[in-house]
Amino acid sequence: MSAEVLLQQLEWTVIRRLDGLLQGDHRTLFRGSGLELADLREYQAHDDVRHIDWNVTARMQTPFVREHQEDREINAWFLLDLSGSMDFGSAEFSKRDVMMRFVGVMAKLLMKRGNRIGALVLNPAEPEGIKYIPARMHRRHLLHLLHVLAYSPTTQKAHQTQLNDWLKKANGLFKRRSTVFVVSDFMGVFNWASELSALGRRHDTVAVRLFDPAEINLPKAGLMLLKDSETSEQLLLDTTNQKFRSRYVQMVEKREQQLAALFAQAGVDALELSTDEDFAAALMRFSELRKRRLWRA
Repeated sequence: MSAEVLLQQLEWTVIRRLDGLLQGDHRTLFRGSGLELADLREYQAHDDVRHIDWNVTARMQTPFVREHQEDREINAWFLLDLSGSMDFGSAEFSKRDVMMRFVGVMAKLLMKRGNRIGALVLNPAEPEGIKYIPARMHRRHLLHLLHVLAYSPTTQKAHQTQLNDWLKKANGLFKRRSTVFVVSDFMGVFNWASELSALGRRHDTVAVRLFDPAEINLPKAGLMLLKDSETSEQLLLDTTNQKFRSRYVQMVEKREQQLAALFAQAGVDALELSTDEDFAAALMRFSELRKRRLWRA
């Protein structure tokens, strides 16, 4: 499916529906109107105590205050993971397909508010492993981004997803206060919490975790030859073996708990998107999550 056809489909099936459900209240999707949080810095003697950010203060163990700007227009950045595991899907859509739909919908809504969108694409097939797409506006720019996501090849070589290096690159690039969506399945080594936390302190950051139901609930399909899409390791598994299934459940539960703890530690919102979920319903859930976040702020 071409980027143009996908975007037209999203405009008719998801964006139009969201506009009706939200009834124009996009504050539940994106931070604020009027005064926008521009930056965080350490408290100084002359600062108004009403501007103290208590969540950041608690995490850093020293007072931090919020600085605001009269500006509704901000950059929105999509950090997009195109490592090998993103092409997995057990039914109609892969995780890459869901990523494209998420970017199409969110970018369209952001641009309607006058915001520019850009991306930092993690792809081991790229010469440097990362592709930078500057923040711009207009439909043509969004179509270019969707085209990159649709047609970027994935490497056939064994690799480990380097989320930590990717997030560190983003922390160095994004100087101005922005909205940041980190879109990944967060597979691989859990060594990225501090970089995600740093991103969350400076920017309005959401971790968008993509997953397929088969990764959570292993189907009973007898003997299965599974191949790790990143390391190329192959395993022959008996999915009907009860001991193996019990170990798999324990492994999944441990991983889910680790992910939840790391997102909480980083102080960022986490949105989970399944390859088999109604997309508009998932984004309405995101809207409710943002509303609760605004109430706490």
